[in-house]
Amino acid sequence: MIKSMTGFGKGESTFENKSIIVEVRTLNSKNLDVNCRISNNYKDLESEFRKKISNSLKRGKIDFFIYNKSVDDKTGSKINLETVEDYFSQLKKLSLNKESDLLSIAMRLPGVMKTEKETLNDDEKNEVLKLFKNAIKEVISFRNQEGKIIFKDFTNRLVVIEDHLKIISKIDQNRIQSIKEKLKSSLKDLKINIDENRFEQELIYYVEKYDITEEKVRLNNHINYFKETLNTDDSNGKKLGFISQEMGREINTIGSKANDFELQKIVVQMKDELEKIKEQLLNVL
Repeated sequence: MIKSMTGFGKGESTFENKSIIVEVRTLNSKNLDVNCRISNNYKDLESEFRKKISNSLKRGKIDFFIYNKSVDDKTGSKINLETVEDYFSQLKKLSLNKESDLLSIAMRLPGVMKTEKETLNDDEKNEVLKLFKNAIKEVISFRNQEGKIIFKDFTNRLVVIEDHLKIISKIDQNRIQSIKEKLKSSLKDLKINIDENRFEQELIYYVEKYDITEEKVRLNNHINYFKETLNTDDSNGKKLGFISQEMGREINTIGSKANDFELQKIVVQMKDELEKIKEQLLNVL
């Protein structure tokens, strides 16, 4: 079953005094392109996250966010009292007028604020990994749902292309004979003597240029192969893209050999359906 490369997943929970949020967003891309934005205290887990993303999501442009925020409005920053007192006593020696001014100056000097580095314990690590796993599950579910919609769209468009191919086959039954009759009629109008045997030989070479039997057979085979690949267990976006290119080649050849207005109109309609399939394939995993 095919899968989309578009997806979104989120995991959120409260652990001790902080809220932990994990988000994974994916878009279509030819290769795997992972962009991680992680809080400093979870940086040690980045390589593990990247490995799991690569194994689970395979391909696409993937933005991965993980951050936390305090739920009780407390911060990890504290005033370094010893440093402030040292600055304050030195500033007093300068004989400035107001002590409030001295304190304001001291608070702006380097080293006054200190940030305590948070350590990641096993319980918090397990919580983060659980949220990450849930976010990835949501992304995969999202991709599967979109894949079902794309599958239905592909199936409907393939039916339209097959129906057009059947119409082409009906038109083609009388097309070559019509070309022969037009040539013979034109020669009669010229009122010249011709060698019938030579004429028939030349006619065979001429109508071969307009023969689309092989193209019809190959196009039908490509359509069947596309449907087979569409119904496999794996999502094969790149393979389907290659098959669609081959389908387009056969349709273009039929159009160039058509020499018939009605047939060319149908070819245009087939190309339109195929282009819509190709556009959707850019988002298939």
